[in-house]
Amino acid sequence: MGQANERSAREASKRLLWRVAGAVSLLLALIGIPLPLLPTTPFLILSAYCFSRGSERLHDWLVTHPRFGPPIRLWAEHRAISRKGKVLAMIALLAAFVSAWAFGVAVEVLIIQAITLVAVACFILGRPSPPKEEATSRDPAQ
Repeated sequence: MGQANERSAREASKRLLWRVAGAVSLLLALIGIPLPLLPTTPFLILSAYCFSRGSERLHDWLVTHPRFGPPIRLWAEHRAISRKGKVLAMIALLAAFVSAWAFGVAVEVLIIQAITLVAVACFILGRPSPPKEEATSRDPAQ
């Protein structure tokens, strides 16, 4: 009986940590909506993953949310990023680099940032766009 209670308490603690991680990820996603330097969709996807481990109710709420759900579903079902999402991501990457340059960041740091941003851009642009019927029926951003 003691082992069962201990195991149950351990599982409850794990679920709580997953819920906290999901909430932090969701908070970062929400902050990223108005800030072009903080990506929203990756944090939404991370939040959905964390909630899937810690709270079925929160996961279902997030995945079915009218605004946050479509990019998560596109990623989960097709590993796809909408065209609008790609364009916004490229604008954010460019804004991040221009901001760093404008603030006088050291050339060495700019080079490292440029290499990283190019790698991120290649990843994003290398993802497929969603199938037409999915994009128009599910993603209000399209």
